[in-house]
Amino acid sequence: MKKFVKAAGILVLVLSAAAISFGEAALPKNKQTVLDLYVTAKEVFEKQQITPDNIKIIDVRTPEEYIFIGHVSTAVNIPIEFLEQSWNAEKKRPVMKTNTHFVSDVKKKFSSTDTLYVMCRSGNRSARAINMLAEAGFKSAYNIIGGFEGDKVKDKGSLYNGRRMVNGWKNSEAPWTYKLNPELMYVPGSN
Repeated sequence: MKKFVKAAGILVLVLSAAAISFGEAALPKNKQTVLDLYVTAKEVFEKQQITPDNIKIIDVRTPEEYIFIGHVSTAVNIPIEFLEQSWNAEKKRPVMKTNTHFVSDVKKKFSSTDTLYVMCRSGNRSARAINMLAEAGFKSAYNIIGGFEGDKVKDKGSLYNGRRMVNGWKNSEAPWTYKLNPELMYVPGSN
């Protein structure tokens, strides 16, 4: 009986630690979703090895990011935003325009009962995308922590400070590609 109680206590501690590591306390507010479902890139890749047909990955980055930075070979590119050909001087970045057809584009390829794994560059846009999907009735959409490129190194003493080398698909040792599949990439007018 003592062994059972001790084992149960250890299990509670382990599960609590896991919940904290992926719970609201660990994630910045802009990466949290109303569904509160999170997964690492490594976990998605491991699940993909076991049941490849059940893993549905949506990459919500711009088509330019998907094409030129690389992507998961099975990820469907459905952008939540498009890159505009103008510059926002205040934010010091290009202007992004919301894809007003995002939810309907997702519904063309996936059912609201599908389990979806959503990624962007680092987890911000994917959180917004999941919130939009949840509002449209999707119940099982996981935010891939760190997205495709991962979070930035935050160590001013490091040569890698500011580079996206923390977590994310590219840093998880899971495979990715530059090879394009027209059936998975976003082609304006065809989605």
